[in-house]
Amino acid sequence: MGNIRPTYIKRVAIDLVKRFPDKFNEDFQHNKAMVTMYTDIINIKMRNRVAGYVTRFRKHYEA
Repeated sequence: MGNIRPTYIKRVAIDLVKRFPDKFNEDFQHNKAMVTMYTDIINIKMRNRVAGYVTRFRKHYEA
């Protein structure tokens, strides 16, 4: 079974990809740095969840 992510994580991640499509790619470490740069999320766990969903979104849904 997979992870079930809250709606706000998905909403923030998809919004970031739509606003900055050329800044995110399929690399988690790169996306983590970009999430830190483009949002005001200070919680490390939340930042990693958003970056992980951005990575998954770029790999699976925009392929």
